[in-house]
Amino acid sequence: MKVAIYCRLSEEDREKRKETEDSVSIQNQKTMLLQYALAQGWQLYEIYSDDDYTGADRNRPAFRRLLADAEAGKFDIILCKTQSRFTRELELVEKYIHGLFPLWGIRFVSVVDNADTENKGNKKSRQINGLVNEWYLEDMSENIRSVLKNRRENGYHIGATALYGYKKDPDRKGHLLIDEEAAEVVREVFTLFSQGYGKSAIARRLNDRGVPNPTEYKRQKGLLHQPAKGKNSTLWKYASIADMLENEMYIGNMVQGKYGSVSYKTKQNKPRPKEEWYRVEGTHEAIIDKALWERVKAMREERAKPFATGEIGIFAKKARCAECGYTLRSVKNKEKRYLTCPNRSVSKDACAGAFISVERLEKMVLSELKRILEVYLDWDALEQNIPCGVNLERRKARVLEDIKVYEKTIQAYTRAIEKLYLDAGRGVLSEGDFLKMVQEFTQEKRRLEDTLRQAKEELAEIEASIEARDTREWLQQYVNPDHLTREMVEKLIDHINVGRRIPGTRTVPVEIHWNF
Repeated sequence: MKVAIYCRLSEEDREKRKETEDSVSIQNQKTMLLQYALAQGWQLYEIYSDDDYTGADRNRPAFRRLLADAEAGKFDIILCKTQSRFTRELELVEKYIHGLFPLWGIRFVSVVDNADTENKGNKKSRQINGLVNEWYLEDMSENIRSVLKNRRENGYHIGATALYGYKKDPDRKGHLLIDEEAAEVVREVFTLFSQGYGKSAIARRLNDRGVPNPTEYKRQKGLLHQPAKGKNSTLWKYASIADMLENEMYIGNMVQGKYGSVSYKTKQNKPRPKEEWYRVEGTHEAIIDKALWERVKAMREERAKPFATGEIGIFAKKARCAECGYTLRSVKNKEKRYLTCPNRSVSKDACAGAFISVERLEKMVLSELKRILEVYLDWDALEQNIPCGVNLERRKARVLEDIKVYEKTIQAYTRAIEKLYLDAGRGVLSEGDFLKMVQEFTQEKRRLEDTLRQAKEELAEIEASIEARDTREWLQQYVNPDHLTREMVEKLIDHINVGRRIPGTRTVPVEIHWNF
């Protein structure tokens, strides 16, 4: 029997000797698990080790490789110190340990908590371990969130690096000091804008002088270690100038919490409403004086008036520059709207860039749409040659997979609650512990049942859409339209690549990627 050993450094026992050396915890795990495997007469296939990763991180590199090799059938057994080293999420326990591993012919063994999928009798124990580990993750997340919230409310800086123009105070945690080298650039940006320079013009001046943008500056100072992603990633852009001119941090106010995590189970963040930001005045020395700030603020508001319509452009986030891949930015000139590459005007050698009027692009898209419909106006041929609904089928498959996991997890909670009643009846649990655990189990079960209900409703909607979304009926509404709407663009177009105008002509190459 071939065994794969998986080790992970947990948050609470991080004991590094050197950055290049495995932690003491990892070394101990390897030693213990190797001895156990030898005692069982198993042949070692490989040791997979993730150092400095949490049990909630699904993108651990060795973990992902372990799962891929398990699916490929490269070994027979996965051996861990505890089930929590493999994962702390009950969802993944059900998906892999109780779901996919048996299908792949993989046996899962954890030594300390005696989990073994070959032993059918301890499945409930594995599920209860999963519940406990899930609670641990949630409690740890809430504790960290509470500490960070308190520090932000008190004006302490939270973050791996300081805002461009500042540096961390080595003698006072959470306090910022002015970084004079970068602060000079910040002052120049505000001054130039107050003198009437546009944001793209300011970016171009800085790029022409070879001034590194904030990310590249931090990289040069050794604060960031990832390599630059192409030459354009080191340049100042319109957006970076715009963000700087709006940031209150430069007048001494600590503003944090603009983004918040979606869940403790994911690293994905989403924007938070402005009223939920943490804002504390006078926490650090200002780079920009109040008079200059107010002047710049008034000028920004004045320039923004022509665009303050609240409308979303029909090609917003859909049109890209074919040269550099950046999303085109909307500009207005003499009551006419254009789409332009943000790199076009920030540096002479950044990107020749795309530039096209919205009106002209709309005509090109309509013309191509009408051409497609004319070619496929034989509706029988159309239905055979245009595979509509592919995205719906993918969504359906994903929701079905989610429903399976939710149902299994709910069953696990049901069995765990039943076991609690038995343990209480045998006197294993005190009345207080019993009531507390039943309440927590029941609450989590109800939450999952609500989630399952929502998933089933989503599945019903998708299936109804698939059934109703006859190719002919779906495209009929778009035959010979006179103009495009935002809704039409969202449904029909994935993205549009706009190239630079061919020299000596008025031709602008456009490549439309349809959703069908």
